[in-house]
Amino acid sequence: MWKCERVIGADLDVEEVIGVYRASTLAERRPVADVERFARMLAGANLVVVARADEGSLIGIARSITDGAYSTYLGDLAVDVAYQGKGVGRDLIRVTREAAPQAKLILLSAPAAVGYYPRVGFTRHESAWTRDALQ
Repeated sequence: MWKCERVIGADLDVEEVIGVYRASTLAERRPVADVERFARMLAGANLVVVARADEGSLIGIARSITDGAYSTYLGDLAVDVAYQGKGVGRDLIRVTREAAPQAKLILLSAPAAVGYYPRVGFTRHESAWTRDALQ
């Protein structure tokens, strides 16, 4: 089993979180090699929920930015592949939603997860746009 709880992103062990991103395959699309930048990602998120196995190991994380009233952007949902398909992602999403119940939950799916989100209640939105960061 596991336990999900809201935490302060800046208080997390960056290397432990990077380990979960690697174990989930999300590291392929996140700057895990740039530890300082990754630490800023954690510190800048104002809604972070983690899942820990009973023995305390980090097995999942939901990293979001929310105004608490209208919108919550779920920037990352990472679950160790050994725990995928067991409900950890659903629990991370549930606790995230409970933290800002009036806010719409918004995310951009990783290509491999496109089929997952409709199964957990998300609706595809055809008019989302992105623009790459300035380097």
